[in-house]
Amino acid sequence: MMQYVKIAHFYLLTEILNFSIMRVRNRFHHKRRNEMELLSVSQKDEVAFVTFENMKEFNTLTLQLIEELDTLLQDIAANREVKVVVLQGSAKAFSAGHSLREIHESNQQEVHHLFRTCYNLMRTVREIPQVVVAKVRGVAVAAGTQVVAICDLAIASDDARFAVPGINSGLFCSTPGVFLSRNIGRKKAAELLFTGNLMPADDALQHGLVNKVVPSEQLDEATDELLADITKQSLNIIGLGKRMFYEQLQMNDFDALSYATEIISANTKHPDAIEGINAFFEKRTPNWPDETVKATIE
Repeated sequence: MMQYVKIAHFYLLTEILNFSIMRVRNRFHHKRRNEMELLSVSQKDEVAFVTFENMKEFNTLTLQLIEELDTLLQDIAANREVKVVVLQGSAKAFSAGHSLREIHESNQQEVHHLFRTCYNLMRTVREIPQVVVAKVRGVAVAAGTQVVAICDLAIASDDARFAVPGINSGLFCSTPGVFLSRNIGRKKAAELLFTGNLMPADDALQHGLVNKVVPSEQLDEATDELLADITKQSLNIIGLGKRMFYEQLQMNDFDALSYATEIISANTKHPDAIEGINAFFEKRTPNWPDETVKATIE
């Protein structure tokens, strides 16, 4: 029991430090971002839009793209200029997953390095304080489906399709299956993994892989509406809540409740909670303290 109390207090201290210490922030013209070849990034208000730019190979997750994305997400997390990161591909393909050509031409040690680097990327997506949203048009295949599954939220056009078809090539989608099976039911996940069949967007919605499906021409508008509902919140509390949410999923019911009790109790005295509660009683929009300080500095 005490370990959950200690974890809760550690997380709250981390969030308070994020409030108290204003880091030196670099805009998206950071040198490493200029060196990206397979990604592009733009910022609109408090949202970073990250686009896969490897359409010659249908946005395959090559080692280079994975490394670029991991570095970029870590930069975004450290800079704390945005509250949401949107991952998107092209009209035809969100991502075709790992490059079979790259895997075929690599020895086992190199392939292991590829998958461990992808593991690091998945950890980064999970651990950064920002909400990560997959915006899906076209196909998301194998590790492309894995990226959708690891994201905190996902929205798709009605012509999007999802699959984990590695078994068709004698390569079981072991790593994509981890997060797929934690998003959708066990039987449906097994069906997709053992058949390699495509799953249409409506089925992905029904089984919980995506949050919303809209006509393709409405995807931009629907995504913006979702983002607006998130960016009005405090980044400190988004990060605190994201961490708490995923931690408690691994616990039994009452360990999770005990952990959540410690988190919410300490959360009540976080500067952003104090401002938010005051704003509620005063019937006004909250002015999150960290954003007020940032605006003064800039």
